[in-house]
Order: sequence, then structure tokens, then C-alpha cells
Amino acid sequence: MALSEWNILLFRWMNDLGKHYEHLNPAMIFIAERLVFFLVIGMIVLWFSRDKLNRMMVVCGVMAFAFAELLGKAAGMIHSHHQPFAELPDVNRLIEKAVDNSFPSDHTILFFSFAITFWLFRRKSGVIWLSVAFLVGFSRIWVGVHYPVDVLAGAMISVVSALIVYYAIPKVSWVNGLVMSYEKGESPSR
Repeated sequence: MALSEWNILLFRWMNDLGKHYEHLNPAMIFIAERLVFFLVIGMIVLWFSRDKLNRMMVVCGVMAFAFAELLGKAAGMIHSHHQPFAELPDVNRLIEKAVDNSFPSDHTILFFSFAITFWLFRRKSGVIWLSVAFLVGFSRIWVGVHYPVDVLAGAMISVVSALIVYYAIPKVSWVNGLVMSYEKGESPSR
């Protein structure tokens, strides 16, 4: 069986779960569309925690996401396909989305870039972020807007991006200088 056939078969199995477990559809729609707001709130809380490691973690997460998005756009230029609801019959489409290139999944790139970065900095709480990232990727298939290969590619791109950023950025003196400058400006003068 070709990879594209496996991709469609796995998509059908995951997407059809929404037909069999309709009571979970509202939760999957919420996860697929709205969990991004909790990521933003989490980043704000981490930033204002007055912990230098948390701030570096947020800076690296933002940079990992930006780098992963660039890699994702390049991958999308090499390989392209529309969302499953635009290509396949009888898709359980639960959210509205314009038809465009769905490879790789931007939502997956966003969540995995931060989740992997947070996990690299803080293993215990990072596991929670990774669980959320997996749930978001799964929900994007459940609601009918991405194939499994879109989600897998987004996750892989994010892992590579987060690893590169994690090992490079904290060693860059101007990045540390910016974080320290912010912290000095935040502290009341004595």
C-alpha cells in the first residue's frame, strides 16, 4: 500500500471517530480552533513570572515557531495538497476553513514549536505542553481539515526547529542582553 493510501486510510479512521462519538465533537472543535488562546495566555504567564529561564524559554519558543514556519512554507512549496474536505467525499468537516495548501499543518507547527521548546527547558511541565500539542494535531484531523501527514510533517519540522533554537539561541549574547535589559527595565529603581 502506498504512503498516500495509508495517509487517507488513517485520516478516514481518525475523522470518522467524530461520526461515532459525536458527543466529543464540540471538545474537538474547541481544541482545533480555540486552544491557541490558552497557548498565548500560558506564554504571557511564563513571561511575567519574573523567572529568567521562563523568559528565555518563551523567547526560544517564539524563535522556534518563526523558524519552523519558514521551514513549513518551504516544505509547502515542495509538496502541496488541499485539505481532506476539498479532496475526499464524505469527510466529517466540523469547522470552516478556506481551501488552500494544507501541508504542513500550521496549528501543529505552532503548538509543537512551543511544546518541544518548553519540554527542552522544563521536562515535567513540558510533558503537559507536549500532550496538548498532540491533542491539537489529532483534533485537526478529527475536524477534517488536515491529513495525518500534514500533522506529522508539522511536528517533525517543529522538533528540528526547536532543537536548533534550543542549542543555539541561549548562547547568543545579544539575546541574553535583551532579556537582561528587559528585566532591568522591569525592576523598580532603588
